[in-house]
Amino acid sequence: MIVWLNGTHGAGKTTTGALVQQLIPDSRVFDAEKVGETLMDITPVLSATDNFQHWPPWRSLVVETARQVLGYTGGTLVMPMTVLVEPYWREISAGLARHAIPIRHFVLHADQETLRGRIEGDTDMGPSAFRLKYLDPYAEAARTWLHSEAEVVDTTHLTPAEAAQRIAEAVKS
Repeated sequence: MIVWLNGTHGAGKTTTGALVQQLIPDSRVFDAEKVGETLMDITPVLSATDNFQHWPPWRSLVVETARQVLGYTGGTLVMPMTVLVEPYWREISAGLARHAIPIRHFVLHADQETLRGRIEGDTDMGPSAFRLKYLDPYAEAARTWLHSEAEVVDTTHLTPAEAAQRIAEAVKS
């Protein structure tokens, strides 16, 4: 099974994902961003883009990597990864379904003010224009398709541990 933690930057996906992994036996964290980083290292560059998710190989490699890891280890993969483009989510989820891999899709949500404050106050990464530019696309995706495609966990007033507990309990039930 895959527990996919979606949502925009600042929602708490990475922190919550690590905590979810501790609460679900036989689980591992797979950060699909590493697949994108690998593609970004190809020279010359595949094509100019501001987001590696626009490269079709990223989407198919995420599916194939998840399939291979689950085939090797079994258990559960916890995948903290923002996907805000509906056709990209459909491609990934359909690819996983073709391999009979069940997905529990969660969206970690917070209001825009909270997200902006988290991004601007991030002491690890520092304020990030890249992360801030995804606030509006997240709001649009949430309004049009994302929240209806996933289980929404509002993290505005939750700690990452509380969000992780809710997700783990939902997965176990």
